[in-house]
Amino acid sequence: MSDLAVSPALLAQAPTAPSGTDARRMRETAERFEASFLSQMMKPMFEGLSTDGLFGGGEAEATWRTFLIDEMANKTVRAGGIGLADTVMAEMIRMQAEQSAEVLP
Repeated sequence: MSDLAVSPALLAQAPTAPSGTDARRMRETAERFEASFLSQMMKPMFEGLSTDGLFGGGEAEATWRTFLIDEMANKTVRAGGIGLADTVMAEMIRMQAEQSAEVLP
C-alpha cells in the first residue's frame, strides 16, 4: 500500500457538464475571458511600433490599433485558442457543482 495521502475531493466524481443553453453560455463566457486575456497579452507587442513613415497610418492607426488587437485575440480563440477557455469552463462547472451541493441537504 502507498504512503501517499489522497484528498477525498480527488476521489469524488468529476462534476458533469451542464447541457443546452447553460453550457453554451458558459462556453461563450469562457471564450470572452480568453479573448480578453489574449488581448491584454498582445498589447505590449504593439506599443513600440511607430505609426509614422511612408506606410504608417498616423493617428488613425493608433486610434484603431486596440480594435485590431481585440479582433486578433477573438480570431485566435475561434481558431482554438491557447486552452484557457477550457480551463475556465471546467472551473465554472466545478464551482456550479459546489454551489448545487451546498444547496442540497
